[in-house]
Order: sequence, then structure tokens, then C-alpha cells
Amino acid sequence: MTTPTGEGFSKAELGRLRDVLARHVESGRIPGLVALVSRGEETHVEALGTMRHDGGAPMRRDTIFRMASTSKPVAMSAAMVLLDECRLRLDDPVQEWLPELADRRVLARIDGPLDDTVPARRPIIVRDLLTSTFGLGMDMTSLGTPIMNEIFARGLTPNMPEPMPEPDEWMRRLGALPLMHQPGEYWQYQISHDVVGVLVARVTGRTYEEFLRERIFAPLGMKDTGFHVPERDLDRLPTLYAPDPQSGEFHVWDDAEGGRWSSPPAFQGGGGGLVSTADDYHAYFRMLLNGGTHEGERILSRPAVELMTTNRLDPAQLAARTRMATDNVHISHGQGQHGGWGFGMAVRTYRGDYAPVGQFGWDGGSGTSTYADPHNGITGILLTQVGASVPAPMHLMHDFWSTLYQAID
Repeated sequence: MTTPTGEGFSKAELGRLRDVLARHVESGRIPGLVALVSRGEETHVEALGTMRHDGGAPMRRDTIFRMASTSKPVAMSAAMVLLDECRLRLDDPVQEWLPELADRRVLARIDGPLDDTVPARRPIIVRDLLTSTFGLGMDMTSLGTPIMNEIFARGLTPNMPEPMPEPDEWMRRLGALPLMHQPGEYWQYQISHDVVGVLVARVTGRTYEEFLRERIFAPLGMKDTGFHVPERDLDRLPTLYAPDPQSGEFHVWDDAEGGRWSSPPAFQGGGGGLVSTADDYHAYFRMLLNGGTHEGERILSRPAVELMTTNRLDPAQLAARTRMATDNVHISHGQGQHGGWGFGMAVRTYRGDYAPVGQFGWDGGSGTSTYADPHNGITGILLTQVGASVPAPMHLMHDFWSTLYQAID
């Protein structure tokens, strides 16, 4: 699936890519970044700027970043291992392991009171969780409704002032809510990925991180990937900023010392909890491009990779996904309009920009962007420390990918 040796990038265009990235850093809106691009046997890395907006240590190739939603494509791999081993089946009801999700009620109206419900037409199955269609999620087109208010109030999502509770309590709170939609009916963002993490832990009898480390991170050499940063490595974790949307003033959202990722979390969130480096993520996405193998070792089966990296949504589910993207351009600044969704990641089903059909990956609200392209054999990793409260990191992502595709030799 990867590009044959000898087909790489234009040196002149790689120089222009560096210039484009440098321009964003020199603007003052992006303190620093690490970018990695690879094709065939060629890998190119840029580390520009500093760890803080007011200076400090320079960015390095091994800087550790909060991956935010780019956690999803990697964290989903644990469930794929269990599918490969037949410890999970796609159409198994999940209530055997997640009894909190048995006997669901569903809102009669998405904006209705929480006690106005109808019975679920069928149980929630594994496939619903893997495709983000189990019935609950972050629906930015439904903000202000009673159900969305309760999701926030119960601490069921990351990035709130209070951290998420430990998994059993989180599931108890989740199970006390009705579903927003019938199981399998409607694509919704985020929450399903965190449920998958609890599912993996209960099926395996291990913590989610232990299983990921044993089956994915260690075999791929992803030594800096996990749900927190050890104290010895905190000097490699930059300050994360959420700039003021009006003034652009840099506000610290998370610092390295004493921050959210400085100690193990109560909840290991597959939706947005990982920290990692450019090289670690490169190893993972190259494994996907290689059909599930890494240096001759089988990590995932080829069919598992194909399931993850091709569209899994039917037309009705896809309509919900499209509305989520196109109705939130003012929030996403144009990102997220790929068309399809696989397991844990976006899949391009139409050519809406420079990237071809078949490209897969995802972006993160902390200023991260990670994709692979089987058509051209390209992997691209772009990491920074500016949250999407302002357009700057999304504009950087757009310019990175537009320039990268011009660099194909």
C-alpha cells in the first residue's frame, strides 16, 4: 500500500513547506510546531518555534503534545485487536460488558424533556460504538437542549473545568441518561470513543492503557505515547493555550507542571486523552498504510485496517455527519469536511481540497492534525500547542496539507 522506494518529495517544495510553516510561527499566532511528512523511504521533519508563546525552550522533534481528538484513530486500535481475536464481534450487544447501556430509552424529541422517551428499538451493539452511532454524543447543532446540558453537567466530556470521573462512575452517569437517537440511526461525535475505552478494559480485565501499551504502543516503539507524561519528561511538554477568540490573547489552558497530563488520570479517554510525539504517530499511521504490519510484525489484520480506514456510514448516518461538518464551519474554520467516517477517523469520500479520496485520519482541538494517504503513500503529522478557540491552528493545518500535496515528486 505504500509508495515504492525512490518516489518521494521535491526538495524545492519541501523548502517551501518549511517557509509556509515558518510564516505561521513568525506571525506570533503559533508559538511552535513539529511537522513530519513521509513518503516511501523518505521522512522529513521540521521543528520550529518555542514551547511557550513568550519564548522558552525551542521545539524539538521529540516534543510531547496533547493529541486531543487525534487520539481517536490510535485509541480505536485496541478494539480492532479484540475483533481480530474474536473476543468481540461487530454485532454483539454491548450490555454483556456494559450493563449500564441495557434497556435503553430514547428521547421522543431531541430538544424535549429527559422524561419524554420511547423504548429503544434494539440493543446497542459493538458496531454502534465503533461507528459513533450508539445514540449519544456531542451534537453541536443541539447545544442548549436539556440532554446536551445534562451531558455537560454530569462531566461526561473532556475539556470541562472538572476532570472526568473514574470509568465505573462515568458509565453510571452515562447510563442514567436517555439516548438522543435510536441505536445505529445517527452519527454523533466523541462520547462513543470513551465508551469504547471502558469496553476494552472490561473485556480484557486490564486498564485501557495497559492493553494499548502491550498490543499497540510497545510493538510499534511508541515509547512516548500514553495518557499522561511522566515527571522525567515534563520538560518536553509545551504549555497548551486557548487564545481569547476576540483579542487573540494567549490564555494558558494547561501547563506542564501540575497540569492535567502531569499525573495518571482517573479516566483514560480514547476520545481525546493521549499524549504523543510526531515519530510515535508516524509509526502508527505507517503501520496502517502497510496494511497492519510494522517491520515485518503483524499488529492488526489487513481486514481490520480496511474496516477502520474506509467509510462505514450508510446514507442516513452520513447525512448527520455532513450536517455536523457543514453547519459548524464557523467553529471548525472549514476543517472536518471529508465526507465519510470509518472506525475512529475521518475518511475522504469526495475531493473537496488538495487531498484525494481515500485519505484517512483526524484533527484535534489542541492544534494537531494526523493523516495518511494510501493513494500517494503519504503520512503527515502536524503538532502544535494552540487550541481551536481561534482560527490560527486550523489555518496552519490547511496550509500544511495544501503545501504538502504540492511537494509530491
